[in-house]
Amino acid sequence: MRDTKTRLGPNDVCWCGSGRKYKKCHMAADSHATPALEPEPKKSNAIRLDETERNAMRRACGVNAELMDYLRDFIQPGITTKRIDELVADWTHSRGHICATLGYRKSYPAHCCTSPNDVVCHGVPGSYVLRDGDIINVDLTTIVDGWHGDQSETFLVGKVSDEALRLVQCSFDSMWAAIDAIRPFSKVIEIGQAIKRHAGQYDFSVVEDYQGHGIGRQFHQRPHIPHFPDRFHGQQILEPGVCFTIEPMINLGTKRTRVDRKDGWTVYTADGKLSAQFEHTILMTEHGPEVLTQTKRGPRKGHRFTNA
Repeated sequence: MRDTKTRLGPNDVCWCGSGRKYKKCHMAADSHATPALEPEPKKSNAIRLDETERNAMRRACGVNAELMDYLRDFIQPGITTKRIDELVADWTHSRGHICATLGYRKSYPAHCCTSPNDVVCHGVPGSYVLRDGDIINVDLTTIVDGWHGDQSETFLVGKVSDEALRLVQCSFDSMWAAIDAIRPFSKVIEIGQAIKRHAGQYDFSVVEDYQGHGIGRQFHQRPHIPHFPDRFHGQQILEPGVCFTIEPMINLGTKRTRVDRKDGWTVYTADGKLSAQFEHTILMTEHGPEVLTQTKRGPRKGHRFTNA
């Protein structure tokens, strides 16, 4: 239960942990003498992996990371997003694995997601030609012996603007801030709190319409992983053996999004401004979070993005 003796000003951060100002959160309820109780922590109903299953996830995620490293040399001005998709398909199928996105929900038409500039996520590869100054998120999910490896990176194409550079850095650092914030038996809400706090330092917005997710034999499963301090899903407990993604989408402008009416998949920022995202698959172990999708050639914790 919250401390009812603490008096907050209207512009103070609310006691509930939402990150919102008190006047826009619980002030009205408190003033009417109807104090809200903090929700009890929810016993996790997520699948917990044993050591054999954990190793299967490590292998799937390792394969997915190899694919990301393979692609990075091709992300240059002049390549089409369709060509990126073809490279993903050829590499994956030649090794006997499966692209999880193809046919997802019986309708997604490609082997990966390519989301340039103002595309937030789920960008369908096509005729778009990458140009100098673009940023593009490439989201890969590979099924290896029935287990899913999932990750994404935002790439700089040629020389990008200063604001694009700051946005990409913020998204990357937000992801790592969230990873660093959790430990065995943390609540999911700690992930959203860390992301919201870091993005707020840049004055950028955090997309709330899409979130991270549990992963394993299924592409998407519990727990839900919101990237903002959600009071409902946020009470889930991250027990050892739970596997999930952290994948904050950070927008230069509004957090609001819209879905392309033609393809039914591609998600754009509502104001047409840039969006950036990074994603890792995380296994919570007895000793802390283990990043399963770390590449050998890609950015690691503490990396600074430059135009060099």
